[in-house]
Amino acid sequence: MKKIPHTFTIVFALIVIAAVCTWFIPAGEFVRESITIHNADGSVSTREVVQNNSFHYVDKNPQTWQVFSALFDGFVDKADIIIFILMVGGAFWILNNSHAIDVGVMSFLRKVLKLNRYKLFRKLGVENIIISLIMLMFSLFGAVFGMSEETIAFVIIFVPLAISMGYDSIVGVCMCYVAAHVGFAGAMLNPFTIGIAQGIAELPIFSGLEYRFLCWIVLTAIGIAFVLWYANRVKKHPEKSPMYKLDDYWRQRAREQEQNPIEYHSPKSGWVMYAILSIVMIVCAILQPSTVVEIGGGEVTLPILPILAALFVISGFFMLRKSVHFFILDILLFTICFLVVGVLGYGWYVKEISALFLAMGICSGIADRQSADNIAKLFLAGCKDILSAALVVGLASGIIFILRDGHVIDTILYALSCSLAETGQVSSVGVMYAFQTALNLIMPSGSAKAALTMPIMSQFADLIGVSRQATVLAFQFGDGFTNMITPTSGVLIACIGVAKIPYATWVKWIWKFILFLIIIGFLLILPTLFIPFPGF
Repeated sequence: MKKIPHTFTIVFALIVIAAVCTWFIPAGEFVRESITIHNADGSVSTREVVQNNSFHYVDKNPQTWQVFSALFDGFVDKADIIIFILMVGGAFWILNNSHAIDVGVMSFLRKVLKLNRYKLFRKLGVENIIISLIMLMFSLFGAVFGMSEETIAFVIIFVPLAISMGYDSIVGVCMCYVAAHVGFAGAMLNPFTIGIAQGIAELPIFSGLEYRFLCWIVLTAIGIAFVLWYANRVKKHPEKSPMYKLDDYWRQRAREQEQNPIEYHSPKSGWVMYAILSIVMIVCAILQPSTVVEIGGGEVTLPILPILAALFVISGFFMLRKSVHFFILDILLFTICFLVVGVLGYGWYVKEISALFLAMGICSGIADRQSADNIAKLFLAGCKDILSAALVVGLASGIIFILRDGHVIDTILYALSCSLAETGQVSSVGVMYAFQTALNLIMPSGSAKAALTMPIMSQFADLIGVSRQATVLAFQFGDGFTNMITPTSGVLIACIGVAKIPYATWVKWIWKFILFLIIIGFLLILPTLFIPFPGF
């Protein structure tokens, strides 16, 4: 049996291949200009787009020793994601030291398994219901506010849960990461893909919502069905999992935690932390009695912080009376709630989310009677454990720098867009979709791709009599599916790195599913050419 290369080896090989391409592909560039975009909330912003008929060839800049400097550039470019991974890893190491997640997982499984007493749940399978509901929730997050980087933090939770239920680490990653990205691909209100693409294509923001909602339902159902099929296969035959041996890391970790009996207690430090957090939340609720939540193009004003403060005061008291482990889980739950509120209501990104998880880790450590020195040591141990996952994100980003500095990305874009000129409607949309899908392998940023491709694609759609909305849908699907397989996606590399899944193993497992989604995506685009859906 052939040994699978290390993820670092695979990514560096791709950097070398990208450098070789800069020697053979002609160098070229588009002229770009800044345009004014009127956002759904009434604000005005500027965006860089490509001028029509502005492509021109430039002098070649073949990459040589830059394969090494690209690593530095990649680390600098993805510094926010790398730091985010390290901070989340360190924070969860502090939390894990309390064994709160283990207590929560086992308590959850014991309660859920009691549902097997009921014929309906026994027939459907309690584990199937758990997986379906979790995936549905994360798919909705991906569809509404473009959840992506946030899934990195959840992998640490769902992989141990999947292992405890008799599955493998791949199922754990699918429950959050794959679900969110299937929702991301079939999004209805994602401002980072649909909002930008429609703005550049001069379409009403979030128009065509009805058909996109149908697409989201279809794609989410397919994603859940596929994961359930695989999960049940692994449950019956664990040795068929490609992670069967590698998951020994998680199984050994679970065994070690089982061998150490957990002492249920409610220390004074826990009550002190409960009082501090309650006061902080009450003050925040007084200072910010209402929150404007932006979902797609609409706004809703809700008293979210007062509600969360009241719920924490009540739940925290009863959880801490039961045990500090459940109180720490309560802190984790409200951390997730504040994450969602922060993203939707206050425009949080990785910096704010990193700070939120760091605060969670420190509060968990204090509640668990850990000294300041022990909290610092646990944080560093968590950073060390997740360091390889963080570093490979920067490594993968180097691929884009090689292609960009070699001036070949625009050439590839120009050559493929020219191929559309001699095709019909169905073929043109198919080529657009295939092009967006292929381009996503080397440029995973949806907003960057929209700024680069939509000025050309939207105007070409007018020439061949295709709805601009159809080209946005082709962009959306093309931008979404291959995010789950491209080595240039920092989020993918981080998630599978946290789960200890080698990149080659992941690709070997998921490529058929991605291919199937790509085919389904094309079939979902075709009706828009012949049926006058609202917004199309």
